[in-house]
Amino acid sequence: MKKLITVVIWVFCGGFIFAQESPDTKNDTTKLDEITLVGRRKLSNYRQEKTLSSIDDYLEKSSKITMIKRGNYAWEPAMNNMNSERLSVTIDGMQIFGACTDKMDPITSYVDVSNLQKVSIGSGQSGSENGHTIGGGIDLQLSNSKFHQSGLKTSIDLGYETNGNYKTGGLDLEYSGNKFYLHADGIYRKSDNYDAGNSQEVLYSQFQKYNISLQSGYKLNDHHTFEAAVIYDKATDVGYPALTMDVSLAEALITSVTHKFENDSTLIQSLESKLYFNTITHVMDDSKRPDVPIRMDMPGWSDTYGFYSKATTNINKHAFEVNLNGFYNRSLAEMTMYPNDPNQSAMFMYTWPDIRTLYSGIYAKDTYAIKDDMSLSAALRIGFHQNEIAKETGLESLQIFYPEIGATKNRMLTSFTTNYQVKKEHYDVSLGAGYGERAASVSEGYGFFLFNSFDNYDYIGNPTLNNEKAIEANFKANYHENRFHLGLETSYFYIIDYIIGSVDNSLSPMTIGASGVKMYEALSHAKIFNVYLNSSYKFSNSFSLNGTVGYNYGSGSNNENLPLIKPFSYLAEVNYSKPKFNAALQLQGNGNQTRYSGFYGEDETSAYAILNLNLGNEFNLNANKFVLKYGIENILDTNYSTYADWNNIPRQGRNFYINMSYIIY
Repeated sequence: MKKLITVVIWVFCGGFIFAQESPDTKNDTTKLDEITLVGRRKLSNYRQEKTLSSIDDYLEKSSKITMIKRGNYAWEPAMNNMNSERLSVTIDGMQIFGACTDKMDPITSYVDVSNLQKVSIGSGQSGSENGHTIGGGIDLQLSNSKFHQSGLKTSIDLGYETNGNYKTGGLDLEYSGNKFYLHADGIYRKSDNYDAGNSQEVLYSQFQKYNISLQSGYKLNDHHTFEAAVIYDKATDVGYPALTMDVSLAEALITSVTHKFENDSTLIQSLESKLYFNTITHVMDDSKRPDVPIRMDMPGWSDTYGFYSKATTNINKHAFEVNLNGFYNRSLAEMTMYPNDPNQSAMFMYTWPDIRTLYSGIYAKDTYAIKDDMSLSAALRIGFHQNEIAKETGLESLQIFYPEIGATKNRMLTSFTTNYQVKKEHYDVSLGAGYGERAASVSEGYGFFLFNSFDNYDYIGNPTLNNEKAIEANFKANYHENRFHLGLETSYFYIIDYIIGSVDNSLSPMTIGASGVKMYEALSHAKIFNVYLNSSYKFSNSFSLNGTVGYNYGSGSNNENLPLIKPFSYLAEVNYSKPKFNAALQLQGNGNQTRYSGFYGEDETSAYAILNLNLGNEFNLNANKFVLKYGIENILDTNYSTYADWNNIPRQGRNFYINMSYIIY
């Protein structure tokens, strides 16, 4: 820990030294588009189908991302058909780790649209700027500096949906001056049980949450600013119909202080350094479930201290980026079982035996402008990763299965990616390749009898697992001609030492009714292939048509299909837009999931198709603005579930919604 603190002090103090004026520096004004980013979409909730869309709804719009649903709240993001263990998910570059062994609290559940300005999505090793990854990176970025001198600005948001009696309210206050800004916002969401198609009530799908954030900044001069941010998020009474337990509390406190330097006349043209701390408390319980075989309480805690310092500079035709970061995390989870027989004692064990993770690493990227319309980039990340089992009882429990292990495990992790891009008037082409590594997650390495309701097995971690490694190749091309657009995007991953559970028939399950026990092991390799074709045609300035089709494939070296691989999918949308009005009719669906993985507990999911209609109006009221969004989801009230719905829980049936926003300038 002392080494980590020393590095932090060096970065923050040293950054000021390297950002001094350099009269001998030759500045280049060549502008390069970001080419390693798959999607960098402005997060403006007034442009969404719903003003008060959740982060989950927003992320699901990307063809690269699928949200795995265990209920009506806190969906788990998957990218390139890889779950969260293989992704790097950060909030404004900050590392945050969930506190739930059942993945009921993905990182995306602890922020809301009111906190964020944009979401950066990087596929594969293009998403490794903030951490090591196999499938990609998602960075939920907070608002930038707001020294607009615009005075006080307020917005009020209200929303209602008929399905689940879902109510939402939000308030946003912002003051911006020449030297100081202050931004405060809050949002509240509450839903009863929702109905699937044909008015089928989905029990234990209720939830309520609120999120409050405060961001402020002070400008020292034209080049230096300090910013601070606090986010508090709390969800209670969250039901999970796909699981055997619900959540009575999911609570997070996320804090950070940031120094920013910008000066086009210096060698280091921008430098951003952040110190942060976040803490998460998550409590699973089954107190509202009837007739459970045995009552259980399963609380978990995750605390993370971290820093990063990232700098950019342009020299001749080279654009350089460097990101030095590190974090220290403590993950602890426990389980207490209360037998129905009062004469029997409660049973207690650690499911995460107080795992301490220390990481420090550096990311460097160079983008070289070969010509005005041609560029070549290369990026490298190297890091040191250490796990330590802090609870002696936890170490002794794992030593039953792995007698040779010690309390600590050290790893070196590396990743590399390169990308070549050509941009012409009517087309652009991008070709990339990469190599990446990741360490086993806390559950994969140190979990102790974690029940997985997807395949009905208890899981035990494996501290001896090697780094999981992936070789990837990707290709992207777009063609534009007048009003017509055609795009193709494809990626291939060859994953070595693919971590997945394997049945151990010599062990007996801890969970009543479980089919057995699986130990985390590694297949020699696995393959995942993804391809998407999209097109659009603009008939006029107001009327357009667009569509996307996708195909995905995944298999392991044991000749079994991988679980949770998306089947053939499609999306077609007709749009009509005027300055003060817009409307869209959308057809969305998946084909039959023929390549499901029965070996890993998955069953076949039928094909489906749903229709959605959304409309929006904007009105000016004196100097202020009123935004109205309304529509119908699942117009035909189809009863369906997708491959990403845990244990085949059905999705929402017909839903009428209306969102209203009033912006006061």
